[in-house]
Amino acid sequence: MLTIERLPKRQRQQRLLQAIEANPFMTDEELMRTFGVSIQTVRLDRLELGIPELRERMKHMAVKTYDHVRSLPIDEVIGEVIDLQLDQSGISIFEIKEDHIFSRTKIARGHHIFSQANSLAVAVINDPIALTASADIRFIRSVKLGEKCIAKAYVRSVSKGKARVEVFSYVGDEMVFRGNFVIFHSKKEKEHLDREDKLHADCD
Repeated sequence: MLTIERLPKRQRQQRLLQAIEANPFMTDEELMRTFGVSIQTVRLDRLELGIPELRERMKHMAVKTYDHVRSLPIDEVIGEVIDLQLDQSGISIFEIKEDHIFSRTKIARGHHIFSQANSLAVAVINDPIALTASADIRFIRSVKLGEKCIAKAYVRSVSKGKARVEVFSYVGDEMVFRGNFVIFHSKKEKEHLDREDKLHADCD
């Protein structure tokens, strides 16, 4: 594979920019491995392009678009929620640290990966009462110490008392976990009250 270090500087930087726009969660190390360049080249190109480091990009995304979690306290969501559109979608990022791994293999314990996905599936529901009813999950590959696991939740359907949420977790561009969650919630009563409020408003 031709490395972008051999390309003209402007073309190389354009490809770096496109990569970060496509995946804002890419670390400098991942960019280095993806394009076969040195870490110094990545950082210099980022600086010249005015692209902040990963942590600053995450903060910017969280400020730009973020609904408030209703179904559980924010500190009970595993990982850092950086995007949340209630009843639609959500994203969280979870860095694997020493207390999340098996000491011998340096591989993350599976329940941490599951908990990140499960708590995000609950958090994305626009209801103060939401509980996991069932989960169909698949671990695709192990996640290792120091890797950042990015979970993306999508609400596929919301009906009275039940929602279906699909969660995909990635390390870089590689999927490591997939889960289909059925979430019970109290929206049946809420929807009834909303209809009554609408009828009263129409009468007024």
